[in-house]
Amino acid sequence: MHLERLTLILEVVGQKGTATVADICAHSDLPKPSAYRLVQDLVGAGLLDPVARGEFAIGTRLRRITQSENTDQVLLEVIAPKLKQAANAHGVAFFLSRLRGQSVEIIHVETPDTGVSFLHPGVGKRPLHACSCSKAVAAFSPELLTSKDMEGRLKAYTEFTLTKVEDLEAEFETIRVRGYAECVEEIERGMCSVAAPLSPTGPGATMSIGATGSMRVFTDQFRSEIGPKIAKLAERLSVDLGWGEPGAVMQG
Repeated sequence: MHLERLTLILEVVGQKGTATVADICAHSDLPKPSAYRLVQDLVGAGLLDPVARGEFAIGTRLRRITQSENTDQVLLEVIAPKLKQAANAHGVAFFLSRLRGQSVEIIHVETPDTGVSFLHPGVGKRPLHACSCSKAVAAFSPELLTSKDMEGRLKAYTEFTLTKVEDLEAEFETIRVRGYAECVEEIERGMCSVAAPLSPTGPGATMSIGATGSMRVFTDQFRSEIGPKIAKLAERLSVDLGWGEPGAVMQG
């Protein structure tokens, strides 16, 4: 019964576009106190979003779940060949990451076709505060990390990991301005990566592409050169996927 009521509310809101608790009550047999409580449960789970005073729309999380065109397989059909081209052009490993729940995961890696062994970042979850692929997403999705959530919970993986909330928030602002994130020995000594979100808003903001390698290769100059190129590649991929227009992430 509880699940049926929640489903009914989602159906009403989905069909109307936006709805108030009064609208929900008018299209169901739910008493107002019950409808209000259930709406708050759905908001808390990210299945509904408040869009105006007393009005609600289908939530970002639910839209992300139901966007079947954004499955890993569909994304990789478009993105993997471009990552392979980039890996061969720059001589380093390139990766694709995406948000799953409250974590960012690397889901695919391409390495250059040179026959030489390249540092591979592996796949799986990355900390939101200490990896370029995660920071590139978190900087454009501030709801992932609030000051309350972060306080005292930022693990130091090396002496270079940012563990103060104010330092991380300042870095997020830098990422939003320049369009890409860096991880310089923040998870593992000697390792570095650079990543950019596919777009600053929409589904592209929950994904990032990037490159990784040793500090010997990822010098300050190399990072300053490859960072804007990754941001531009991300922008083009976002356009190819129908999520944005050229110039959405970075200008120039």
